[in-house]
Amino acid sequence: MSPEERHRERMQRKKELVDRKIARATIERGVLVVNTGNGKGKSSSGFGMLARSLGHGFRCGVVQFIKGSFSTGEEAFFRRFPEELDYHVMGEGYTWETQDKARDIQAADAAWQVAARMLADASYDFVLLDELNIALVKGYIDVAKVCDALRARPPQQHVVITGRGAPDALVELADTVTEMRVVKHAFQAGIKAQKGIEL
Repeated sequence: MSPEERHRERMQRKKELVDRKIARATIERGVLVVNTGNGKGKSSSGFGMLARSLGHGFRCGVVQFIKGSFSTGEEAFFRRFPEELDYHVMGEGYTWETQDKARDIQAADAAWQVAARMLADASYDFVLLDELNIALVKGYIDVAKVCDALRARPPQQHVVITGRGAPDALVELADTVTEMRVVKHAFQAGIKAQKGIEL
């Protein structure tokens, strides 16, 4: 058997295996995705899924926890879709910048009120809760309350939650969990945050 024939045979077996898995995946419902870990790309992935959802004509909502003291490219871009996208930047900046726990808790609670409204509204097909994990880890928002709202959301609604340190209860509840791991980061070499990459 030639190398080409062996390759074709391996790929045929793989195709049959993948096709069987696809045939078994018959459930159609909204999924809960959690992007966590110390590596870069958690929010970027969430905004990528937001772009896909808008591309499919979905009505979408974004609530950004923690972030908010500086403008970002994603906000500048996605604000171009006011009819399809309900976008809220509700943080007051990273906690080491604000240095005011009471104010951070108040901002997180206000953001959660907006997020909870979206999660209860079936007209939202996709909801991105950016950096919610940080507010949960810090204890600014009750994890049980968030999990209850996620369980009660409309059955077809997709939700993506980002941020380091996703609580165990949220990881358990999620359908898909990805942990980003740092291998190397430009900041460690003294390179400042760049527009289009971090901002």
